[in-house]
Amino acid sequence: MKSHRIEDLKVWNKSMVLVKEIYLISAELPIEEKFGLQSQIRRCAVSIPSNIAEGAGRNNKNEFYQFLGIAFGSTYELQTQLQLWIDLNFISEIKIAPLKELLSEIQKMIYSLKASLKL
Repeated sequence: MKSHRIEDLKVWNKSMVLVKEIYLISAELPIEEKFGLQSQIRRCAVSIPSNIAEGAGRNNKNEFYQFLGIAFGSTYELQTQLQLWIDLNFISEIKIAPLKELLSEIQKMIYSLKASLKL
């Protein structure tokens, strides 16, 4: 298996959009959260396209599959953190809804990509 061009992977591109949106919205968190939830959620969001990219750069489909699994896990971690934002009344559910929709789409895309590598 040859490495993939990450720019050609739709899931990587959507994940990059998600990261940018997370950075913009997380700037609205209270200042005391700068080193708490804000830092954690940003690192989590960044890990999604980062792991997709690292896996795509491998010349082994099993390694790509493994890194997609890590990215997939990070999507669920991010989903939890977005819900915490809502539950802690840091950001309204209306503002988070588009991020949750995009995240759900990314989860489905990663799942499908993993399934295609399993064959």
